[in-house]
Amino acid sequence: MRSDQKFRRAERTRDDDPQNVPRPAEGEADRMVVETTWGKVQPLRAAEGVATVGELEVVEMLGEGAVLVDTRVPDSRSGVTIPGAVNIPHDDIVARKGELDTDRTTIVFCNGPQCPQSPDAIRQLIDAGYPPSALAYYRGGLHDWATLGFPLEYL
Repeated sequence: MRSDQKFRRAERTRDDDPQNVPRPAEGEADRMVVETTWGKVQPLRAAEGVATVGELEVVEMLGEGAVLVDTRVPDSRSGVTIPGAVNIPHDDIVARKGELDTDRTTIVFCNGPQCPQSPDAIRQLIDAGYPPSALAYYRGGLHDWATLGFPLEYL
C-alpha cells in the first residue's frame, strides 16, 4: 500500500452538516467537541516569506503590537472568535487592505488547519503587493485555539 493511501484522512460518516468550529461538550466542563472530516488540510506554509505561528507566538506577538485578523466569512464563524480579532473576510481582504498597517504584523487566522480562508487571504494580499514580512499565518486557527483552552469571544 502506498503511503498516500495509508495516511489518508477518514471519510465523513455522519449525514448532518459538519461543525467547523469546536463547541463545548454538553454538560462537561473543560471539554470540546470537534469534527474531524470537514475541510481540506492546508500546508504548514501559506506563502513564501510569511511566518507560520502557534498559539504562544500569537500571544507574544499581540503583546508586541501585532493585529489579529479573523479571515472567516460570517457564515463560517459560528458566533465565536479569538478575543480582540478584527473580522476581515478573506473574500474582502484586498478591498480592505488599507485597514492594515504594514508597520505592524498582521496575524491572520480562520477555522483551523483544514480551512483555506486565511491561506487564501494571505495569497491575495501578496498578489496585491502587500509585503509578506508584514504577515503571519496562525494555521491552528479557532480550532486549535479553542481545543487548547484559550479564551474565546462570543459574538
